[in-house]
Amino acid sequence: MKEAAAAPGVAGPGSGSASLPGGTRPVFSGRHTHLWAFLLAGWLISYADRTVTGPVVSWMIDSRAGFIGDAAHPATLGGLIGSMFFTGYMLTQYAGGRLGDRYGHREMLVVSLLWAGLMTLVSGLAGGLVAFVVARVLTGLGEGVFYSNDRVLVIAHTPPARRTAGLGIVLSGLSIGLTVGVLATPHLIDWGGSLGLGGRAWSMPLYVFGVVSLLIAAATWAFFRGRGDRPLRLGPPTVRLIGYSLPTAAVIVVLFLCADAFGWPDWLTAVGSGVLFAGMLAVVVRGIVREGRSAALLNRNVWLVCVAFVAVMWNLWFFSFWSVQIVKESAHSSLGAAALTAAFNAGAGIIGFPVGGWIADRRVRAGKGRKPLAVTCAVVHTVLATAFGLSLLDGSPSLLLLGLILFFSGLFFNALQPIVHSLLGDLAGAENRGALFGLFNLVAEAGAVASPVVSGVLRDATGSWAPGVFTAAGVMAVSVALYMLVKERVPGAG
Repeated sequence: MKEAAAAPGVAGPGSGSASLPGGTRPVFSGRHTHLWAFLLAGWLISYADRTVTGPVVSWMIDSRAGFIGDAAHPATLGGLIGSMFFTGYMLTQYAGGRLGDRYGHREMLVVSLLWAGLMTLVSGLAGGLVAFVVARVLTGLGEGVFYSNDRVLVIAHTPPARRTAGLGIVLSGLSIGLTVGVLATPHLIDWGGSLGLGGRAWSMPLYVFGVVSLLIAAATWAFFRGRGDRPLRLGPPTVRLIGYSLPTAAVIVVLFLCADAFGWPDWLTAVGSGVLFAGMLAVVVRGIVREGRSAALLNRNVWLVCVAFVAVMWNLWFFSFWSVQIVKESAHSSLGAAALTAAFNAGAGIIGFPVGGWIADRRVRAGKGRKPLAVTCAVVHTVLATAFGLSLLDGSPSLLLLGLILFFSGLFFNALQPIVHSLLGDLAGAENRGALFGLFNLVAEAGAVASPVVSGVLRDATGSWAPGVFTAAGVMAVSVALYMLVKERVPGAG
């Protein structure tokens, strides 16, 4: 087999196992609960880094400042920036899993955190729209490798009886990061203004989150370095990731520049991102087929779970990116009050993620499947998201009503995610899990790429956020049917 069959810049055939060169599997000697804590911190700062874009865009629109405030269609442009970030994030999902399988999942997590911290700082230094887009695309490319490696480490080093709970507890860092990003950003912008940054006050949260990301990266490196059977070698995977990311970033930025030069509508640029996604997926699928791993990675159940999770990423980044602006416009509130209300949705994950995992583990110990839980959570979120959209049709919905709906929908929505992750982890052996989770999030991130810009276009076209909310609810309704078709493998059954 030829190495070209793999995704560009990624380890080729034969490197997909969890073993390192020489056939030795790295041993992690620390407690799994300590591992959870550091991975949780990684999720926290990663999601704060990426969530900051939404409130920053909202501030630019509200203040008519920066490179978005004077745009003819600011909501569409803001959504497009979010989509560019997730185009980069999406295109390193599979590559990140394969690099982790070859060079070590610990190494890829540290590289991801260092990369994200540096690029978030660069984002704050950007002097114009194109520079900001380049920085956010590069941030997304680095953060994209975190997911597949984190999931593999939790599954590999957590006792089976606590695995789904561990996946949920670690993933609660996502919710905390979203909450921190939504709540802290307006205050950090105000702080930047008080320090005399004026129209560039928006850069302060990017500086703060970038520095914190670098500190967490250093702490994570020290933790893994002291609890493994070998030192961490960050150079080789970093070089491979750079070799993969630079041409990928160039393609994404060329797409954006062409749209700007030729006056393409922003939705057409988003379609271009979809074409990049389709091309990358075709390359990945072709490589898997050539490696003879189709039965493990391209079977019916894997495809059903991957496609169904598109709805999760669609809803996650619709509400995460736009919820502050939705609440602010609909309830005619201040930016701070809107951020506090929107945080109810993100904050619900602090409860939903671990509780969903704990309930799923109880069912598995009783010899029952997790699929009914996944279906139930998806149905409840669909109903509550629809209720949220209906509430926006009122001329001036109360902040309390919006906050309550966001909170309870968030509980079930966030509980769904570790349940699906654990269900997916049982669909392949340990040697294929890095690639499996990389493929999974590559497919699912199509929802994150499309959601912000589609929602922004709908808002600019209709003057209301309700169509975007109903679209998100409809996408989730489709996922309910897909989850019902999955044939789950229950650990220990049969």
